[in-house]
Amino acid sequence: MSQQRTPTIVQCPTCQADVVWGDVSPYRPFCSKRCQLIDLGEWAAEEKAIPGAPDMSDSDGWSEDNA
Repeated sequence: MSQQRTPTIVQCPTCQADVVWGDVSPYRPFCSKRCQLIDLGEWAAEEKAIPGAPDMSDSDGWSEDNA
């Protein structure tokens, strides 16, 4: 008498498509490699960031002139 569990469904952070959270979705939480790469590109282009104060600024003495 085994009871099957209903798979967890999440939304793709990029396109909002439903994604089964399990082995059938190798790119989870994304629905596809394309959505995964779009998200990576947004981070690389600094369109996304973790909120908070920056660790270093130009006033810390780190500039191109000191290199």
